[in-house]
Amino acid sequence: MKTEVTRAAPLLALALAMPAAADAADADRTIIVTAPGETDAAEARADKTPGGTDVVAHEDYADKSIVSLRDTLAFSPGVYLQPRFGQEVRIAIRGSGLSRGYHMRGITLLQDGVPINLADDNGDFQELEPIFFDHLEVYRGANALRFGSGTLGGAINGVTPTGRTAGGVYLRGDAGSFDSVRGLVSAGVASDRVDAWGAVSADTSDGDRDHARRHSLRFHGNVGMKLADRITTRLYASYNNIDQQLPGALTYDEALTTPRQANAGSVAGDQARDIESLRLQNRTSFDFGRAKLDVGVFLNAKSLYHPIFQVVDQKSVDRGGYVRLDYAGGPVEATLGGELRVGDVNSKRFVNNAGKRGARTFDAKQDARTATLYGELRFKPVETLSLIAGGIYADGMREQHETFNSFAGGTVDNRGRADFDSFSPKFGLLFEPVAGVQVYGNYSRSAEFPGFIELAQVSTFVPLDAQTAWTAEIGTRGQAGVVSWDLSLYRADVKDELLQYTVSADIPASTFNAGKTRHEGIEAAVEFAPVDWLRLRQVYSYSNFRFRGDVEFGDNRLPVVPRHVYRAELRLGTDALHIAPNLEWVPQGPYADYSNTVRTPGYALLGFTAGARVTRGIDAFLDVRNLTGKKAIGDIGAVIAATDASAIYYPVERRAVAAGLRARF
Repeated sequence: MKTEVTRAAPLLALALAMPAAADAADADRTIIVTAPGETDAAEARADKTPGGTDVVAHEDYADKSIVSLRDTLAFSPGVYLQPRFGQEVRIAIRGSGLSRGYHMRGITLLQDGVPINLADDNGDFQELEPIFFDHLEVYRGANALRFGSGTLGGAINGVTPTGRTAGGVYLRGDAGSFDSVRGLVSAGVASDRVDAWGAVSADTSDGDRDHARRHSLRFHGNVGMKLADRITTRLYASYNNIDQQLPGALTYDEALTTPRQANAGSVAGDQARDIESLRLQNRTSFDFGRAKLDVGVFLNAKSLYHPIFQVVDQKSVDRGGYVRLDYAGGPVEATLGGELRVGDVNSKRFVNNAGKRGARTFDAKQDARTATLYGELRFKPVETLSLIAGGIYADGMREQHETFNSFAGGTVDNRGRADFDSFSPKFGLLFEPVAGVQVYGNYSRSAEFPGFIELAQVSTFVPLDAQTAWTAEIGTRGQAGVVSWDLSLYRADVKDELLQYTVSADIPASTFNAGKTRHEGIEAAVEFAPVDWLRLRQVYSYSNFRFRGDVEFGDNRLPVVPRHVYRAELRLGTDALHIAPNLEWVPQGPYADYSNTVRTPGYALLGFTAGARVTRGIDAFLDVRNLTGKKAIGDIGAVIAATDASAIYYPVERRAVAAGLRARF
């Protein structure tokens, strides 16, 4: 039944869009929002940060078939994104979690300011539905302190519309290669004291590889109320039902010659990741003039059914709260805040009988806590100079009570616990020599605590240290005439980096603390817009990640992330009719292993998007990817030493075409 509903919803959206949008009275721009105020405010906050930040508006990716964060953040400088399959992507900033071949680590993901990460800081980014967003805020590294994040990678916050920013009805649908169909219906209303917005999206696709079928059905909505002249509150609710088959990784030769095929073990085990989750949250704001106080609570309930080497069956509940005070008075601005996340997981595993539960192999209860206190002071001795100092204190606990383990003979009573705490200071300055041009620098510490994936490995609870780093960053951003830019150079000296290596094709990665490593690089974005109908945007990343005098690996390069990645898009035309060819170029692929014995080949992928005004209130768009059908390796699961038989490679997406309609009324 769910399959029919999932397939029908986007088709219904398309059918409704055609006649309804044709009579639209005021729909000059058929994107998800009509009011730019929230995006402008986000950009103003980013401009006060002495480091790498970026705000991505929905209009920047509206012509794409929006499936994953890759589609929204492809032109966000410093964000490395590589599709694995479907909505599964690798996401890394400054080398965060670069050896994690699944899920996500080292970045705080938020929706409307509330973390998606579980209480142990791991998470499934598939629960963020990018088609809903008004805009995304990207704060790289310690610049994410305002979100309570103290990780190496920083934070990404997806902001959804409200009834005040996106009134009326918005419809969107697209269909394309691999029997892919995707649709969205959203609506917003507002009165003097109350507003509401809600959206439903549905997605189905056979995937560009065998055994990669996916279905999803999602809802997100919010209701805002003005309780008094200076007090407002907003309630949010999100529901996700996501089914994704896993095609698995391939060998080097398979990925480059027969990228469509699935890993034989993935097919035999009918490997998949099925998620059902419900998130509820509230934010209440008090406006005291110079000071603004936000207080919030949240509850996340999630079910994960995950046949892999065994059937992983987990049910988790996370809850928490946060408080943030922002003050601005004359030359002094300050932010103070705190957050608490508490979660418990009922974790079970079973023998995988072709994707079904067999005999029970593992049973444990996992409890986690992550708490932060943070503050930042910004002082302007003169109008063109800001001095910034701040810090974040983080406290964490991970505890597992294992009650059954078939490898240990059945019923057991094994307990493991790890406690962490760390203080990470930050210092920075922001200088504006002329209007519209900024120069900045900062020096900061970061700390990442291991989660259950690292600590509770296949058969035992493993003691690990927190990963810490000191990062220096300098950069500039601004606009001069037809050119705008964003440039950051950083160097992070990392201690006890959490690295994974694959034990075998079927066993999840084991984790160890490396000694000293260094992550340094360049994050650059340059845009030329000489006339209204011409825009060239480019992003470039240089990533030099290495061991430093390691006993086993010496000064070898860390695998997975290429040294050079370049993307460009040239948009020709106006909203009435435009085309935008794009390029992704990796001159030389990264190493696949810590031993630096195998390196993947470089590649160049060509594509384009296009859009046209059909009539007032309705637009058509086209998204073509990998136009030449290039066969290449996009992502890797790192190993100690790769061989010809190592099934660790994920091919780039095959050629794909999608076309759709957007309507607002």
